Amino acid sequence: MIRYPNLKQGATIGVTAPSSGVPTELHELLKMSCSRMEEKGFHIICGETAWTQDKAKSAPAKQRAEEFNNMMLDDRIDLIIPPWGGELLIETLEYIDFENIQTKWLLGYSDISLLLLAITLKTGLATAHGTNLVDLRGEYSDDTTAMWFSVLSTTAGTPILQTSSSKYQKEWQFDKPTPYVFHLTEQTLWKSISTNVMIEGRLLGGCIDVIRHLIGTPFGDVQNFTKNYINGEPILWYFENCELSTTDIRRTLVQMKLAGWFDHCSGIMFGRSPANTSVNNYTIDDVYQELYEELCIPIIFDIDCGHVPPQLTLINGAFAKVELENGKGIVTQHFK
Repeated sequence: MIRYPNLKQGATIGVTAPSSGVPTELHELLKMSCSRMEEKGFHIICGETAWTQDKAKSAPAKQRAEEFNNMMLDDRIDLIIPPWGGELLIETLEYIDFENIQTKWLLGYSDISLLLLAITLKTGLATAHGTNLVDLRGEYSDDTTAMWFSVLSTTAGTPILQTSSSKYQKEWQFDKPTPYVFHLTEQTLWKSISTNVMIEGRLLGGCIDVIRHLIGTPFGDVQNFTKNYINGEPILWYFENCELSTTDIRRTLVQMKLAGWFDHCSGIMFGRSPANTSVNNYTIDDVYQELYEELCIPIIFDIDCGHVPPQLTLINGAFAKVELENGKGIVTQHFK
């Protein structure tokens, strides 16, 4: 069975950086983010790693893992939100105390999704793929991002519905912040290989750049998760691509298939991407088409997930029904 935390208003948020911390010149962003959360009634406990960054990481791997483990065991902390992602979270996995993972939410994306997926696969604890802390520094959040709290405060057995955004951000404009952080200018349009689609399954996924490195490790045993935590129910995968070219994505998807990650798979969803660079006329549409032909399952793409905001809050381990009609998506998650 999947374990689902439940977030209450006025909860205490632990801020730690198991991947990248915030360098000195950007400390104001983290301070602003913490202040916004306090204005909304949350309490904040910031770890030391959140404020440091050197050599592509917040601190040495053991130190990052120790701070995370301590926050997991700290009864005052109800929810852990890292400031943002990074590059080298994988270094911490061997030091994470998976045996003592408590029933509390971990929310984030990018490199953080590596830890999210590893925790859900190894322990059956639901984890939340969604906004990071720094992107909550605005006066308010757009409707899509703001759903993070509603999703995390959903009680077991109660469905929670999210819809695709109306607009998304084409490019970052850090020097021109909006009251809700992002610049949502482009019309959102979810797409699929076939026409209208409905898929059901247990959600699993994250940033494909990093979660692929779980394959073949003790932290990426999808078969064990399927058998022991979801009783063989189908998996609905979601991926988002930060930096990979089309051939690199193709290699990764083939490896996932050969490793059995797509056994008992009901469908695959891909987020909008700032990358997907074509190689020798090999496009991302080719990648999706080939995957569809090989697996004979629905493929949805350009969903609200990942490095092209805003993004949905998707719960690893939750049972989801995804409906796509005329470019609009509805995601209903059940905590069961």
